[in-house]
Amino acid sequence: MTGLPMIFRRLCDDAAVFPPGLLPLPEAVAAHCDHQRADHADLVGSFVLAANTLQELGELPPADASNGHRLQLAITVPGPARIGPALAAAGNLPVSLRALEVTVPEGMTAPELVSALETSCADAPGTEVFVEIPRDDRRVAVLAALSGTRYSAKFRTGGVKAELYPDEMELAAAVAAAVRHQVPFKATAGLHHAVRNTDPRTGFEQHGFLNLLLATDAAVRGARRAEPAALLAQRDPAVIADQIAELDGERAVAARSMFLSFGTCSITEPLTELIDLGLLPTSLSSSIGEPA
Repeated sequence: MTGLPMIFRRLCDDAAVFPPGLLPLPEAVAAHCDHQRADHADLVGSFVLAANTLQELGELPPADASNGHRLQLAITVPGPARIGPALAAAGNLPVSLRALEVTVPEGMTAPELVSALETSCADAPGTEVFVEIPRDDRRVAVLAALSGTRYSAKFRTGGVKAELYPDEMELAAAVAAAVRHQVPFKATAGLHHAVRNTDPRTGFEQHGFLNLLLATDAAVRGARRAEPAALLAQRDPAVIADQIAELDGERAVAARSMFLSFGTCSITEPLTELIDLGLLPTSLSSSIGEPA
């Protein structure tokens, strides 16, 4: 098994069952376990599943559910009130619960959120908890409330509608606020490619996951919002690849301590693009396979 550079380790959470991938659960679990055994295993983070589909995971045959591995599971939960039932359901499955990803109900204030999380997550002290930050006037207050707690942030960076994609100024402001309050974060949805692009099918402007990594580095270095925004807008793959390659050990560690991971419907696609950009060795190409 080939060790990956630290900057890419556990960068890609496997969200194959979510749109637009929508891979059937048995196929997604089997493919995830294949990735865990491959030379690029260090790239792979948690397997992400919605709380309301946990029963389906329990119905899979044991061999399919583990395939020789204990799934490192992240569960998306629609609000703190649903955390208890999700924990109970996961406790009956052959998985290791790595993370909870929790939405903030409409109208819930930042203090109410933290209070609800303290109650709901008390029985899961070793589990990472990501709070999906609202894209409204609560954003800064929620990030400030998470500062100094065990809770991390989750930024939605796209989706099935154009309005679900924040522009570069909005996303740069969110990253800057997270860094300012020292709240680590993950990203979800819309990061289908390494570099900023326009989707040829939908016309949506899509952020690149490497752009986001560079924007995080800039924010950690204290750059004003204009620099992270410009990095998020950069479309030249060679420029992005060169700047990623220039991140030394200390800067890489600092950036990844803030930008923890992103959800992707495909592990193969980001891996292939990192190889094509010269950021990972071409020898990893031999470990790429299509889902069964």
